[in-house]
Amino acid sequence: MNPVTGSGSHIEIERITRARDSLPQFFTGMVKDGAALWRQEATPDQLDDRRLYWQRLAVLSELSNEERAAFEAASRGLTSFKFSDSADLRVAVTGFDPFHLDDHIDQGNPSGLVALQLNGRQIQVGNRSAEIRSIVVPVRYKDFDDRLIEKFFAPILGELDMVITVSMGRDGFDLERFPGRRRSVTTPDNENIKAGGSTAMPIVPVVPDGPEFVEFSLPADAMCAVKGEFPVTDNRTVTTLEDGEISAAGLASLQGKTAVFGSGGGYLSNEISYRVLRLAQASDINIPIGHIHTPRMQGFDPDYLARVTAQCHRLIFTAIKSLAD
Repeated sequence: MNPVTGSGSHIEIERITRARDSLPQFFTGMVKDGAALWRQEATPDQLDDRRLYWQRLAVLSELSNEERAAFEAASRGLTSFKFSDSADLRVAVTGFDPFHLDDHIDQGNPSGLVALQLNGRQIQVGNRSAEIRSIVVPVRYKDFDDRLIEKFFAPILGELDMVITVSMGRDGFDLERFPGRRRSVTTPDNENIKAGGSTAMPIVPVVPDGPEFVEFSLPADAMCAVKGEFPVTDNRTVTTLEDGEISAAGLASLQGKTAVFGSGGGYLSNEISYRVLRLAQASDINIPIGHIHTPRMQGFDPDYLARVTAQCHRLIFTAIKSLAD
């Protein structure tokens, strides 16, 4: 799917129209105010992350170049990311837009739905109240190269108590223990742009500077104990140029190695986790941070999606409740 051509300044109306016509129920509540669109879609009873994605594209087609960036940011929750005064503990959760749309025009993404459903959710942690605030991140290399993640998190990371990034991945839930520094997949993004890396020649993104691997710091043992339909794995598998695929016991065993795949792979899901963890390191901020890969979904299956998101909620709540320790 190539919803945006060239530099991203022009929307392909034909593609959007075709998608809209195949999914007409998405456009019943279209609004031109990005913050209003986010409020409309980021609700606990949301069942379909695709609504936000397609409505955003449709609205962007009507905006000037100057208006698009502001609308994008607001419709992703970036400008309304604010905790209630009653929140004792502050948790950030990120999801991603749908992708692989060339293969499945109706594709959804469980991670985006998790972010929408949990935005504003409060849970009790001992005698304190924990609140979740969410954003949904684009599947576009350019945004990552422009330091979207660092620009968003740098001003607020010191005020947070936990960061959980989520994306769609494999057969079960993987807790990605060792995110890697490099891009190594030929998978295009949602602008049909490839990163330029490969397994033989993994590339370092424009930023960040840092070690080849960093380490997840969420409470993996407690999260792996969460029961559900899908297995939960503390995934320590990485690939290096020197040793190929290995299961790493710790960061020490990865010293001097060149990352090909982090535990989270070589795409943007691995990269968002690396960037947040690296930013925390560089800022000397010590809070639990980590990435959850959900089971993959082909196309859109509402029953399957409901089961995946329900278990992902339990994993996230379990992580948050560890803050009582």
